[in-house]
Amino acid sequence: MYIPFMKPWKRDWGLTGRIWLTMFLLFLVYLAFIAILSILGLPLPFLVILVGVMAFVQYYFSDRLVLMTTRARVLQPEEYPELHSMVEKCAGEAGIPKPRVAIMQSPVPNAFATGRSPSHAVVAVTDSIMRLLSPRELEAVIAHEISHVRNRDVLALTIASFMAMVAAIVMQNFLFASLFGRRDSGNSWIIAGIVAVVVYFVAQILIMALSRYREYAADRGSAYITGSPRDLSSALMKISGRMDAVPPQYKEAVETANAFFILPALSGRAFLELFSTHPPLEKRIAALEQVELELKGLA
Repeated sequence: MYIPFMKPWKRDWGLTGRIWLTMFLLFLVYLAFIAILSILGLPLPFLVILVGVMAFVQYYFSDRLVLMTTRARVLQPEEYPELHSMVEKCAGEAGIPKPRVAIMQSPVPNAFATGRSPSHAVVAVTDSIMRLLSPRELEAVIAHEISHVRNRDVLALTIASFMAMVAAIVMQNFLFASLFGRRDSGNSWIIAGIVAVVVYFVAQILIMALSRYREYAADRGSAYITGSPRDLSSALMKISGRMDAVPPQYKEAVETANAFFILPALSGRAFLELFSTHPPLEKRIAALEQVELELKGLA
């Protein structure tokens, strides 16, 4: 039975500021996009309603969708009792209900969390990560995922990507509309399509930046939950080292869940940092070292 505790976490105002600045820039980009679509006389209400339905399905059923695509299996309480105990302990430290626990059969050592709210969340690990990490390292990884749940990152990223989905729909349909629609509306769709490409590109850069900042925040949360940033640093280095040895076909099989994983499973060369959902490993380690100094009262 979990006991809410809610450890006091020292806020990183620099990180918090970057998160809010990124959200504000996304808001400005989306506001400009809405204004342009309105001026062009395109069916904005219909687009917003359509994307709203899509976003709601994505958000409301996020846990089921991710579990289905990764083929992760929700565990019963009597299965893997040590894993259940770790999740319950970390959830209690974070002050949230214990999420459901799932396991994913894969040689790719990884973990993820999803769900629309702390009371509808699931934390999943691969069977290979349980063999790779020590109990303390595994607990640090679980604490990272619990931090994502506590921070409501699924909700934040769903909201952040809302108008990017509108831009994607405009991009996919402007050519058809310009060719087969009325002459005047066709020109409007061409302009809207060009604007949508720019908006989608800029929005994706900002969303990726937001995702990276939230990974830093989850790392920080793990350090405060466990009280040992070094355990997460050690876990990340082990996962990264093992990931390089996993055959590409196994990483390709799980790449659709990379945005959720604690470390992305890339089958080829890593993308440019600008287009990555996760910060570089060395920067995460450096940030965790700074948190350790804070916990010791030296920063």
